[in-house]
Amino acid sequence: MAVLCDTQIREVIGIEPFEDNTKRDSRISYGVSSYGYDVRVGTRFKVFTNTTSGGAAIVDPKKFSEDLFIEIDTAKTGKDHIIIPPNSFALAETVESIAVPRDVLVICVGKSTYARCGIIVNVTPLEPEWRGKVTLEISNTTPLPAKIYAEEGIAQMIFLKADRVCATSYADKKGKYQDQEGLTLPKVD
Repeated sequence: MAVLCDTQIREVIGIEPFEDNTKRDSRISYGVSSYGYDVRVGTRFKVFTNTTSGGAAIVDPKKFSEDLFIEIDTAKTGKDHIIIPPNSFALAETVESIAVPRDVLVICVGKSTYARCGIIVNVTPLEPEWRGKVTLEISNTTPLPAKIYAEEGIAQMIFLKADRVCATSYADKKGKYQDQEGLTLPKVD
């Protein structure tokens, strides 16, 4: 298995909109890099809160309640960021849509600018032939409120090209998160 370089990412990975990684003053970097692609977080966020349930809610992936979040769209608020409360998290979507080829697996890691502030980004691997905007889980592991800047870099996608093509892709399985348009809550089929 090989890691794709910048020229290969341009040639074989479907990323829209595609950006070069240029110096952007006062902004967290994004775009293609030597061996990855730094995605941007969009403007829509769902910030976890326990205030809507009176403090008695349980997080259950099989019966996930949307009431556990407050929705914020920075495009509507006019702000360039959101605040994640201490020891909490937010769900967000990438600006970019990604189409993964059948012989590629994508791993996502957080950017060091946020990681060094105690902010962790988690995304499960994007399987071969997965398509859509990526839902990001952004955790604030600190005891302080944390700022997340909309439309700036948040995480790096690393593309692993397999030696052989898989027998069954995500598209073949008709995966439940296929072609998601953006911020998608947990589902169980």
